[in-house]
Amino acid sequence: MENLRSLFILSFLALLFSGCNHDSDYIDPRGTDYAGAESCIQCHQSAYHSALQNAHHKATAPASIENVMGSFMSHNTFAYDQNTKLVMEKRGDSLYQVLYENGKAVKAYRFDIVFGIKNAQTSVYWHNKNTYELPVSYYKSADAWATSPGFSATAPNFDRRVNKDCYECHSSNASNRIVTTNSAANSSSVFMDMDDAIDSKTIVYGIDCERCHGPAKKHVDYHLRFPDVKTAHDIASFKSLSNQQKLDACAICHSGNDHRLKIKPRFPFRPGDKLSDYYRNPLSGTTDYDVHGNQNGLLAQSKCFMESGTMNCTTCHNSHENKVSNLAAYSKVCISCHNNMSHAAPTIKTISENALKQNCIDCHMPKQSSKAIGFQLSNDAKLSSYQLRTHKIAIYPAKK
Repeated sequence: MENLRSLFILSFLALLFSGCNHDSDYIDPRGTDYAGAESCIQCHQSAYHSALQNAHHKATAPASIENVMGSFMSHNTFAYDQNTKLVMEKRGDSLYQVLYENGKAVKAYRFDIVFGIKNAQTSVYWHNKNTYELPVSYYKSADAWATSPGFSATAPNFDRRVNKDCYECHSSNASNRIVTTNSAANSSSVFMDMDDAIDSKTIVYGIDCERCHGPAKKHVDYHLRFPDVKTAHDIASFKSLSNQQKLDACAICHSGNDHRLKIKPRFPFRPGDKLSDYYRNPLSGTTDYDVHGNQNGLLAQSKCFMESGTMNCTTCHNSHENKVSNLAAYSKVCISCHNNMSHAAPTIKTISENALKQNCIDCHMPKQSSKAIGFQLSNDAKLSSYQLRTHKIAIYPAKK
């Protein structure tokens, strides 16, 4: 009986410490230093489930019916001319952009991966171990299908390859081989290969826990062994980072995509690393930053930021939450510093004091048209503007 009890206890402990993921055979494509984001749910259940709804988590995703935005039943046609059109169609369990010429379907390109969820969504299809951008995207502002950024509205094009640069800010990994050692040197080498092909098994969709906190295998193993220890071991806790390190951790993806400034790929970046090791003087040169991509540069131009000394992205954003549409919550952050705010008489006459306290954002961080992205609707020669909220906090002229 005592032997059976001992065997049971040993079996239970083996199960408890066998691994840090729901699947004990799980091998993360980034290497054995990684535990996989699902290991975090064991101790961080609330943060994990909340993060699943965040735009970071949905920066890329498999193109399942649940993940693809836009209608496939009505208003699902983009006409290039009277003889050529693309139709968004559901065929079985898959979704396609189907090219029709003279009324006949000549080619179907499947939605394989989606990029984005917040303002718009672009999709890609697989071909010969590379992904290629589909020529029509969905835009929330228009609630319609329109040309993907930079694509023609008069002729379809399926040849634009989406390389690893795009995955560096929209996913947590994409490479041409899986790393199986926990050697730091070998783990890094996967991101430095020159072959731009991608193994679909290596993609870690979205921005996951370990993309922001670093490899977690040692962390998970330690806290499973010592569950009563509350101080985080072997993990990058943002609380322990300097203000500049916190900024750099976000800026690695939110400093734009100017290839002239790029020193090396982003994937090897770990919290605590210097952005300047990956980008050459990212805040130098032009100050005319576009609202798409370079939130770091825009924030750095803000008087609030320059005078604060402690302001960083997490001052306003909690990446474990999803408060995109809650302008009042962001405004509370503003008022925490500007509690003795004053407005000009014309502003007070047109906007109530309560409204001013509930929405600082639309006036001081207004939406602006991107100079890098525009789109055209079907049968519309006009270039529609793609608007995003600026991160340059300032006093802007009142709209007339």
